[in-house]
Amino acid sequence: MNQQTEQLSELLALVRRLRGGNGCPWDQRQTPDSLRPHLLDECKELVAAIDNGDSGNTCEELGDLLYIVVMYAEMHAGRGEFTFADVLSGICAKLIRRHPHVFAGKAWENEEQLARQWQEIKELEKKKNSV
Repeated sequence: MNQQTEQLSELLALVRRLRGGNGCPWDQRQTPDSLRPHLLDECKELVAAIDNGDSGNTCEELGDLLYIVVMYAEMHAGRGEFTFADVLSGICAKLIRRHPHVFAGKAWENEEQLARQWQEIKELEKKKNSV
């Protein structure tokens, strides 16, 4: 296991411990609705750090946002809806689908064509998911 994988596993374990029986009361009582303002705050703080060109603060805010993402995934996992692994699997599959010029050897001419292709694939996904 590499360092990033180990640290991601550690973050998942930390969140599970915080939300578990002997964990933190604040983390335990969070719901998707109660966590929403914190998600918005962390996104705003991340954007501000990026706008300020502050790489140290950007790194910290990315960590805060990742914590919130893991919290959401753990809440849904607790309901039996999906897991953090499902989130990772889903985004990987989506990135591969939306980049056929990279992963499937599809020819392309310019970035405008790639943008149209992205939108077309996105629309097909929406139609497929609405069925």
